[in-house]
Amino acid sequence: MTASELYTPPKPLSLWSVVALARVLWKGDGNLLELLPAAAYHFDVGNLGYSRRSTVLFNEPNAVREIMRDADGVFPKSDLMVSALEHLIGDSIFVTDGDRWKRQRAMIDPAFSHMRISHAFGAMKAAVDDHLLALQDKAASGEAFSLDLAMSHLTADIICRTVFSTPLQTGVAVDVFEDFTLFERSAVQVDVLRLIFKPAWSEFPQPPEVLAACERIRSHLGTLVDSHLNEPDAFDDIASSVIAARDQHTGAPFSREELIDQLGVFFLAGHETTASALTWAFYILADQPQWLARLREEIASVVGDAPMSFEHTRQLPLTKAFFKETLRLYPPITFMPRVAMREATVGGRRLRRGALVMIAPWTLQRHSKWWPDPHAFKPERFMPEHEEALVQGAYIPFGQGPHTCVGAGFAQTESVLILAELVRQFDWLLVPGQTVRPAARMTTRPADQVMLHVRHPAA
Repeated sequence: MTASELYTPPKPLSLWSVVALARVLWKGDGNLLELLPAAAYHFDVGNLGYSRRSTVLFNEPNAVREIMRDADGVFPKSDLMVSALEHLIGDSIFVTDGDRWKRQRAMIDPAFSHMRISHAFGAMKAAVDDHLLALQDKAASGEAFSLDLAMSHLTADIICRTVFSTPLQTGVAVDVFEDFTLFERSAVQVDVLRLIFKPAWSEFPQPPEVLAACERIRSHLGTLVDSHLNEPDAFDDIASSVIAARDQHTGAPFSREELIDQLGVFFLAGHETTASALTWAFYILADQPQWLARLREEIASVVGDAPMSFEHTRQLPLTKAFFKETLRLYPPITFMPRVAMREATVGGRRLRRGALVMIAPWTLQRHSKWWPDPHAFKPERFMPEHEEALVQGAYIPFGQGPHTCVGAGFAQTESVLILAELVRQFDWLLVPGQTVRPAARMTTRPADQVMLHVRHPAA
């Protein structure tokens, strides 16, 4: 396939730094992807514009690894990220560092063991089966629907069932989902002028409606936690595993507030990040139906007409490669910001205290030095026979090192299941006339909802 024949899905228009800043300020939507200059896809390390606190982007895998490992505790998670999330998930694993993070991670890891993923598969499958029934109704009516909302609803249902043994349709779960949607749209909007002119560790107040949504979410999560605390032998799910976790030194469990923090992370990260990636995956399938045919052929050869099983999800190399390439081009966590607690030097670049140290899977995974045809969609990169050629450390959609996402295996199993089941039963058709562009908010999402139809494949 020649370069002119390669498929390049939607990406931001790369401009000079000053022009990119002017565009973002004019639009006022805080989309940091459109703030990235063209050079950000080519340099190893460079400044992202000019600001009072200094923002430095690292694209060199060894430097990224050093920052993410943070052996000396110099680069904790950014104050910007903490201030956006602390009202919702408190001092949870997603925002803590150092000894507190180590304690939490050691207690939580067993809940996501290999056996736990296989154990949770039945609940995943039940949620997908219910979603298939809803899609059958849409196929019969020809109704157009929001791909973004459909994927969010499906992954939130899976998280409710696997974490709390509660389908999304129950009242508490629906309320939590709706408030999470409000939070995602409002809490992490970036005020670019504030980012430029305010020093490190400045207050970034959240809107009153966001604070109210956080209170409601935590109240609902508390209700779900209490249902497990009051009947500890009645559940066998992720929440019960986290409740049973003990500090390896003191033997103490998580407190009720800590349980709300940690399980809030599972709900937030567990449904929103996967929904983001699946939205892009099904958009690409609708835009490039030849991939729909290729995946359907693999799924038919492995699964046939049988129900999908956990083992089937491990036997679909092209489907897994398709999802990995989607994660490369559209990493759910667009940026992983850190802050320099003191002056430091990384990769030959001196950083001053308070500098915003930006790790961006978005640019690292589209970097011209590490990826041939970096913006093109080529799942073959991730087929088993080609993976050895990948540059180590240039693909980090789930983080890296000790901070690798605790739910990475869960998310990959869930996503392959969803892709396989929905691909083999439906064609995906975009509503004409849409302009799709990516936006970096809490996750990498289309700036506007993608509308499509589904229909049953022709016999």
